Amino acid sequence: MIFYYSCTGNTAWAAQRIGEALGEALITISETTIDQTFTLKPGETIGFCFPIHAWRPPMPVREFARKCRISNAEGHYCWMLCTAGDDIGEAVDIMQRDLSAAHLQAVSVFSLLMPNTYVGLPLMDVDKDEVVARKLAQSEKRLDGYIRHIQNHDCGLSMLDLSRWPRINSRLLGHLFVKHLISDKSFTVDSDACLRCGRCEQVCPESNIQLDDDRHPVWLHNGRCLTCFACYHHCPAKAINWGKATKGKGQYYYNRKQKQ
Repeated sequence: MIFYYSCTGNTAWAAQRIGEALGEALITISETTIDQTFTLKPGETIGFCFPIHAWRPPMPVREFARKCRISNAEGHYCWMLCTAGDDIGEAVDIMQRDLSAAHLQAVSVFSLLMPNTYVGLPLMDVDKDEVVARKLAQSEKRLDGYIRHIQNHDCGLSMLDLSRWPRINSRLLGHLFVKHLISDKSFTVDSDACLRCGRCEQVCPESNIQLDDDRHPVWLHNGRCLTCFACYHHCPAKAINWGKATKGKGQYYYNRKQKQ
């Protein structure tokens, strides 16, 4: 059973590939109630797949990990995979501590470098096309190897993309990101450019967007926004911006056609 959380599709792709190879069910964390109890089939693994936000697991993933209920988890192989544009900081350690509250522990952990999606700071943008192509090709090969390890129930593996300063990234910079840069208050929509297609509402993992009477997006300011920029990246008219930070920047979301 694979629990996953995805915003722009990178993690969803990885989770789906693993699920297909293992023949296991996929559970979307964003669509799961926190008090739900799961029961594993004989031989089924326990997998957690999530993206890195501010060198940490996204808060909804952490909340789910702490309160995850699996009726027969004992004896089942538990693993973890995260996706990141660059490095993961201490995200895996953080997730392991959260899982311990639910009496779970991943015995092998993996990470994949995928195309960057964070565009909320002046010097940060999506990767160039050639970098996107290279990352997708490399991640395909790496994931094939990870799948073999998971199928074999290999233990003690730590195949992670770490920086030189994981503690600074996750603790100091991560804290500043959460405190100052995770908010929906800066999102705006160009009503003239907006196609009123509702795509932004559909892709928001936290259901934080509703369409008004004119079918323009309205952010709910309910504290659930992750500033994952899924709405920005999926907008076909590029009508959504986050203050001035996203002006003139590129868009990216995982699309199978990119690999063809």
